[in-house]
Amino acid sequence: MAAAPPAFTGNLKKALAGLRRINLDGLRWRVFDAKGQVLGRLASQIAVVLQGKDKPTYAPHVENGDMCVVLNAKDISVTGRKMTDKIYYWHTGYIGHLKERRLKDQMEKDPTEVIRKAVMRMLPRNRLRDDRDRKLRIFSGSEHPFHDRPLEPFAMPPRQVREMRPQARRALIRAQKKEQDRAAASTKDDKDGKSANTDVTS
Repeated sequence: MAAAPPAFTGNLKKALAGLRRINLDGLRWRVFDAKGQVLGRLASQIAVVLQGKDKPTYAPHVENGDMCVVLNAKDISVTGRKMTDKIYYWHTGYIGHLKERRLKDQMEKDPTEVIRKAVMRMLPRNRLRDDRDRKLRIFSGSEHPFHDRPLEPFAMPPRQVREMRPQARRALIRAQKKEQDRAAASTKDDKDGKSANTDVTS
């Protein structure tokens, strides 16, 4: 007998908000596990599913994207020094009230908003944007209230590394050879200096 799913202890009203305005007939419920995933790459895949670009019936003026449930938003990762250097800006509307918050502080305050901002900024700014936003449900942990839905885990595609172009490869080889020659020259100078000191002392 399968164990019962854990009870959702978060804000249920917020998690279910706006579902009645969505026509769920024929929609798939895709589950994204954000644990260990890079923020930008995960957000781009979510944006594709929200727009329905992974379907053969995609049309830019038709809203046929699937529901997206994102789990473990608190365990998202970023590349480089974005955790301390990336800054979110917004204005309250009052004079001189330009606000800012670093990514690290936003992760401590509400990690779900980090993924939401990344996804929404990848969507076209048109009338369908609000409908797609309602189909995005993000949770900081692994708990969610949609266990009664037919959930489908989303497998992130493998990262494709482009082969280095011949010109870039030749430039890399020249740089490596130049570095080796410089190291060999410095080693030779050190040996000559030591031999000169030995001759002087003798």
